[in-house]
Amino acid sequence: MKVIAKAYTDFPEKFGVPRQSGLAQKLCGKIVFEAEFQNPDALRGIEEYSHLWLIWGFSRLEMRKNEWSPTVRPPRLGGNKRVGVFATRSPFRPNPIGLSCVKLEAVDYEEEHGLVLKVSGLDLVDETPIYDIKPYLPYVDSHPNARGGFSTEAAQYSLDVYVPAEFEGILDTDKLEALISVLKQDPRPSYQNDPTRIYGMKFAGHNIKFRVEKETVIVEGIIPIR
Repeated sequence: MKVIAKAYTDFPEKFGVPRQSGLAQKLCGKIVFEAEFQNPDALRGIEEYSHLWLIWGFSRLEMRKNEWSPTVRPPRLGGNKRVGVFATRSPFRPNPIGLSCVKLEAVDYEEEHGLVLKVSGLDLVDETPIYDIKPYLPYVDSHPNARGGFSTEAAQYSLDVYVPAEFEGILDTDKLEALISVLKQDPRPSYQNDPTRIYGMKFAGHNIKFRVEKETVIVEGIIPIR
């Protein structure tokens, strides 16, 4: 498959990236097309859709070629219970391909890249390769009564976030709101629950230090990466 575009986001590393698209709706990024596909005709009519499907590749997997397992241990099950890989969205699959539904915020023009797609609700690491883009069709893609397996409980999970006043002005308002929406989803592995442990997450050119006490994420530092 050809890489048609790359997603540019605020996450240089995997840790902190939302587990699914749409969970952190304030999180924005852009889709920049490869030179071969910077053709305005290919995007004609796309602004008529509010949401898009992105088909992309897990580009930063530390796994050998053809290495996969028929069962995996989802973090949301505490990392102890095994389920079939095709019953999960684990990246360790025969073909490391992901699927995300994002909101199309705008179609913008950049002199260097031509038309780019501004999107929100991303769950991708910076420079993730995109293999295809398709419009989200509500009348066929939406299934409100569908069963969600073990993920149903996780969908209701959300934490409070406390950002001390001394850190509020370090990030732009939009970036701070995006950060809070990410932290609400609790980026920690599910099996870690030490209220004294401080985690580090790279986001928007900053190292975010935080810990979790009961049901609250407490930001301990927002440090520029130099």
